[in-house]
Amino acid sequence: MRAAQVLTTTGPADVVVTEVADPTPGPGDVLVEVHSVGISFPDLLLSKGEYQLKPEPPFTLGVDFAGTVADPGSSDLAVGDRVAGVGGWGGAAELVANPAAFTFPLPDAMSYDEGAALPMNYLTAHFALAERGDLREGETVLVHGAAGGVGTAAIQVAKAMGARTIGVVSNETKAEVARAAGADDVVLLEGFKDSVGGLTGGRGVDVVVDVVGGDVFMDSLRVLGPQGRLLVVGFAAGQGIPEVKVNRLLLNNIDVRGVGWGAYAMARTEYMQQQWAELVPMIEAGFVKPPIGATYELEDFGRALQDMDDRLTLGKSVVRVR
Repeated sequence: MRAAQVLTTTGPADVVVTEVADPTPGPGDVLVEVHSVGISFPDLLLSKGEYQLKPEPPFTLGVDFAGTVADPGSSDLAVGDRVAGVGGWGGAAELVANPAAFTFPLPDAMSYDEGAALPMNYLTAHFALAERGDLREGETVLVHGAAGGVGTAAIQVAKAMGARTIGVVSNETKAEVARAAGADDVVLLEGFKDSVGGLTGGRGVDVVVDVVGGDVFMDSLRVLGPQGRLLVVGFAAGQGIPEVKVNRLLLNNIDVRGVGWGAYAMARTEYMQQQWAELVPMIEAGFVKPPIGATYELEDFGRALQDMDDRLTLGKSVVRVR
């Protein structure tokens, strides 16, 4: 079968599509014929050897995928069922053997492209807002990187949970993506602190979802209202890891909370299935509909990663396998 592989951890330019042996499902695995693969930030880091998971090359990329069940194993799924799945790597191939605990029935309303855009981004957003952010109906959520995959997911999940959403983006093109994803308001990154102050009557926001880090971190703290929570999801800005003087947290009784969905969820066998069960009603109600950006063929997997590295990605990029 064909697979997008890392032979050397030297970045997207050296990702190759080659023939590899079909996977052999283990106990508890589901064998899936892959139709679409989502491009995710961990894929980019894996290609560079910079992710916390460090498989030995050669290995196949692909964290998010969607397709049809070829062999359900001992799961409750059946041959031909449409599914989406997530794993550490391995989904960017014509077949993937994935744990049933991390493989989910795909609602009929979702295409394969949309299915491949769902798992990592939306389960991360759900974990951030529901588990770590303690988001309550009527609160206001500020989302950095609001035109990207996690950003648009956070907007939609927050809306489904009854929150007001404010997206932060770097330009007007990205602002349109954030609005289309459902953001109530969108502000530009430059001067966002003052803009948010105006939108909230000076009160600030209850939750900040920060996938960017870098220079925006301190102003993100400053826009938090009393008992606000800043959720640290990632550092896409690539400007180093910000630091905070903890006395600043005393001023408004604010929190900085880490969001490490992968390590948490993969250590709890049933957790992802519980999350998926909470996402499905959001899908059926029309709140969750992943915005698909660029689409690529499998042979262009490396280019898709490079476009992400160059910050050209809007919404979720998807690679079509069949």
